[in-house]
Amino acid sequence: MLANLTPFLLHWAVTATSLWVASHLFKGMHFGSTSALVVSALLLGLANAVVKPLLVFFTLPLTLLSFGLFLLVINALMLLLVAKLVEGFRLTGFWTALWASTFITLLSWVLGSFVLGGTTGFTIQTAPAPGQVWL
Repeated sequence: MLANLTPFLLHWAVTATSLWVASHLFKGMHFGSTSALVVSALLLGLANAVVKPLLVFFTLPLTLLSFGLFLLVINALMLLLVAKLVEGFRLTGFWTALWASTFITLLSWVLGSFVLGGTTGFTIQTAPAPGQVWL
């Protein structure tokens, strides 16, 4: 059972670390306590797993028209949602949320690639190996 729990705990730690670093870089982002940071990391992961796919689905035309840039707005909205739900987590405005969420996404991706062994969850095959047929 612990083996199944380890990736979740690692993702949680990576998200919490990214939030902590972002709170030191962006003046408009502040955590009142360590527990607010830990709960925010948990809720941000939950919001990204449940709410974000629904928003992406319902705003797909807008996302396509903006060539995917509207996904940055959705990331900022997820961060603002978590800030509204967690006591002790303060964001001063949308622009802080936009830049902080972009930074958190990139830092989480980099830290996750180191901590989780470089697995990103998908494989990109650019061309078939010699002797293979690419369907």
